Amino acid sequence: MAFTVKLNILLFFSFVQLAIDGQNNLINHVSDISPQISLFSKNYSPNVSCYRIPSMITAVNGDLIVAVDERVTSCGDLKWNDDINIVIRRSRDNGNTWSGIEKIIDFPLGQSASDPSMIVDKTTGQIFLFYNFMDLNIKRNVYFHHVITSKDNGLTWSRPKDITAQITLPNWSNDFKFITSGRGIQTTKGTLLHSIVNIEKGTYLFGSDDHGQSWYLLNTAINPGDESKIVQLSDGNLMVNSRVNNLGHRYVHKSVDNGKTWSSNSDSSLIDPSCNASIINHTITSHGIRENVLIFANANSKTTRENMTIKLSFDDGVTWTEGKTIYEGKSAYSSLCILKNGNIGLFFEKNDYQECTFVSFSFDWLSQK
Repeated sequence: MAFTVKLNILLFFSFVQLAIDGQNNLINHVSDISPQISLFSKNYSPNVSCYRIPSMITAVNGDLIVAVDERVTSCGDLKWNDDINIVIRRSRDNGNTWSGIEKIIDFPLGQSASDPSMIVDKTTGQIFLFYNFMDLNIKRNVYFHHVITSKDNGLTWSRPKDITAQITLPNWSNDFKFITSGRGIQTTKGTLLHSIVNIEKGTYLFGSDDHGQSWYLLNTAINPGDESKIVQLSDGNLMVNSRVNNLGHRYVHKSVDNGKTWSSNSDSSLIDPSCNASIINHTITSHGIRENVLIFANANSKTTRENMTIKLSFDDGVTWTEGKTIYEGKSAYSSLCILKNGNIGLFFEKNDYQECTFVSFSFDWLSQK
């Protein structure tokens, strides 16, 4: 009898663990990877059609800030949706607990804001949040580009500033153009850099050398490329990792002259279903040696937005690990950051745009084969 009871208890707890692993698609070390937390879901807000387009940064004080589109009337993109707001949540404990949903951009009906992205200026501590704006009542199909700033780690935000004239060309006024969602970077020299896409002409970089007081466009098209993310490599040069529609994998562009010219190559090791992705660099110390690692997240499939996977490169993107699957189901856009405890945070669209979810994991877990 005693043996039967112990066996039943053992089987029960084994079943519970398998159920947890199956639900989250997270295997291996429980201490090395957090539970997945749904931060935005239309189930929380019956008047919202969906939450989309994740962006995430770590403020200089260590707080996490996540931002998304709150798409009210429909799940349609900017030019087809007359009510999109920008909402955020914040965490002060590496993503274990979160503030409530805060609406930081809310224009009148007919005016929409979409595609949030952020940059942290580590010198000043200021956070820049960019978005694309459209007045569907007056100038439908005309894209404008705004930025708001926070000087207190995301607690309060400035009024919007229109920087369209600074980061686009006059003959672009009627073009389909948008700042890429997710995040930009600050280089080791302090320059702020981000990407803007002109569907007809290519991807471009824009930047600031005065901590965001003014912005400029690097007038060199990067092709092919749709939504694109920029990183600085270990040698100081720049890499842009791009979505290319109907290709089945990513394109990688490199510049050795601060973005004046680019060399471009397809990367068949980074398969992709024509979707936005995320890439960041991370410095680790092993046996007293500092090493630069690239961390890449995307829907790891050639045709379907599913199978959210993290891959690593220890040679500035020449080769990539096979990767670890974070979620096997429907998944799309993502945003990565390094937490104040040294772990890696991932914020991604999950379950066919039904929710935006946060998960974190240690680098040791991620790098285990």
